Amino acid sequence: MGKDGTKYAVVDAFTAEPFKGNPAAVCLLEDASKAADERWMQSVAAEFNLSETAFLLRDDSSAAGAVPRFQLRWFTPATEVDLCGHATLASAHFLFTSVLAEHEALIEFSTKSGILTAKRVPAPESTGVSGEGKLFIELDFPVIDLVDCHPSELPSIPETLNGASIISVHKSTGDLIVVELSSGKEVADITPNIHEIKMCSGSGIIVTGPAAAGSGYDFFTRFFCPKFGIDEDPVCGSAHCVLAPYWGGKLGKHKLTAFQASSRSGTLYLELEAARRRVRIQGEAVSVMTGTLLA
Repeated sequence: MGKDGTKYAVVDAFTAEPFKGNPAAVCLLEDASKAADERWMQSVAAEFNLSETAFLLRDDSSAAGAVPRFQLRWFTPATEVDLCGHATLASAHFLFTSVLAEHEALIEFSTKSGILTAKRVPAPESTGVSGEGKLFIELDFPVIDLVDCHPSELPSIPETLNGASIISVHKSTGDLIVVELSSGKEVADITPNIHEIKMCSGSGIIVTGPAAAGSGYDFFTRFFCPKFGIDEDPVCGSAHCVLAPYWGGKLGKHKLTAFQASSRSGTLYLELEAARRRVRIQGEAVSVMTGTLLA
């Protein structure tokens, strides 16, 4: 930590409304030793107690005029993760609005999942708004594949599903269980039993279902991950690296609009690039708090 402390912001991602979407703390490090101190970063994440805390360190090795690049790591209150969408969106929003020059439109992040990018983009056409005065950000993330789910891995969550109609169960290469229900309404109406979810195989459970016709969405989702210290992740960008190809294939679409039906809720605009095996994830964010870490 520098003598003036570590600057941070709390940013609500995948929403334009304060106190909606998914909050992430974003810490801008000026001391490389802090970026290497996993114990300190984990303690900070536990102190914030949000679904994710992101740590940024500017990479000054690039040539003058090159795209700004930052090292980026993500921590839940309990552990470090390899990929996080909402905290990347929150980090990009913080950098675009508070750190970088106004003309900067692209950022590179060096992460455990490789180089990820974030760029300013116009509002998606499906929003029906001009986007003037709005900051939409597009993330370029890797596709996450689904694999066959062994019968022993099928989640036993009868109280959580409470009679909901299960269409299919899959598993991602990232060890997430994906349960498709017959409707988005069933997804929204779930009352999770966190204890039984925690006992299931897999690192977390994604529950998803088709949106109702005329809703403006293609599918609904909720994501439960108590093993990461988060009972329900309010809006999860990385889960949509699994869901975009899944629903894109089912619906025959490469552009989709997703709604995460948590109590905070959030909207994600997705574009699947199958040939590149990438998912473009667009959304808004809003800063709700800034401050300084003194420890």
